[in-house]
Amino acid sequence: MIDWHAYWRAVFAQDREELPRFFAEGAEICWHCTDERFTVDEFVIANCDYPGEWEGELLRVFDGDPVAMVAKVWAKGGSVSCHVTSFARLQQDMIVRLDEYWADDGEAPSWRKELGLGRPIGE
Repeated sequence: MIDWHAYWRAVFAQDREELPRFFAEGAEICWHCTDERFTVDEFVIANCDYPGEWEGELLRVFDGDPVAMVAKVWAKGGSVSCHVTSFARLQQDMIVRLDEYWADDGEAPSWRKELGLGRPIGE
């Protein structure tokens, strides 16, 4: 069984040595919001060479097929934060396909505020 906390620690730390160890040979990683598909080597470069230093927190893991995860990722210094929803398909305890949906954190649109819709999740 994959230790998902260890996987996300490797993502947050941009650890190019540890990160590939979670993936099977020939695995595919898809970032749907930007219409990109990566090999494991490309994914490691995209993650580890992304500018800046990052921190994060794994918020939820839902076991199943696929495994679903939600994490919050932010730049050290607080300039950017995102939420990512990930779906991992496994074979023999290795990731063979990872589908991710990244979204920048931000405020609700003004039209919803003007209509008085919603409230902060923490309330």
